[in-house]
Amino acid sequence: MSTSRRRASPEKTKPSPFWLAAAIVVPAVGLLARIDVEGAEHLPESGPYVLAPNHYSEFDPIVVAVATWRLGRAPRFMAKESLFRVPVVGTVLRGLGMIPVSRTTSASAAGQAISQAAELVSDGRGVIVYPEGSLTREPDLWPMRGKSGAVRVAVAGDIPVIPVATWGVQQILPRYGKLSLWPLRKRIRVRFGPRVELPETAGATLAPAQLVAATDLVMGRISGLLGELRGEEPPAERWNPGQHGQQETGRL
Repeated sequence: MSTSRRRASPEKTKPSPFWLAAAIVVPAVGLLARIDVEGAEHLPESGPYVLAPNHYSEFDPIVVAVATWRLGRAPRFMAKESLFRVPVVGTVLRGLGMIPVSRTTSASAAGQAISQAAELVSDGRGVIVYPEGSLTREPDLWPMRGKSGAVRVAVAGDIPVIPVATWGVQQILPRYGKLSLWPLRKRIRVRFGPRVELPETAGATLAPAQLVAATDLVMGRISGLLGELRGEEPPAERWNPGQHGQQETGRL
């Protein structure tokens, strides 16, 4: 679907801090990357959504943000609560409508998800949640085991989960590597997929086994999209950092 046929939502057409950010970021990214967006029709033109991308480069959130903005939606992320307490940074994050996420116990995670979902539904906003929680540790950059934050929020508010995969960002900034500026305009593909139909009842409190199963379903869809972009078959089992002596980070 051509992005030119999409209707931009009010969150993009009305003046906001995103206008200034986009005026700076979009042209700068355009020098480094030629972003080809596929499956644009799967991102809702209005209303809440949870966007779930793969994560293999420190630069890929910027690519996802630019792609989302091009499709007429404001790219809001979940960010660590501690960042909101940093002078200036916190003000910027709040101004852009980013959603704070705190370290929670399993008992309080459901309450936090309900609060976040209610805010998204009330404001008709979307949020980008990296279900892996950190850069993948998988040696070949396939998605690793996911965390349950995206599913919790989606089920709490009956919000669609939209899987998305990017590929090519590692040419600009390899995982834990150095920025590569030349050649300019490296090709990056971004593919949005159909919403993931979660079997859980909207508003339900999920048992741990249900959270694991639903999260694995989402990660499977992301891996499938990435396999299409790479022209390869994803691994049969997702990488588990804990089984390979790697410390897991991230809270989502």
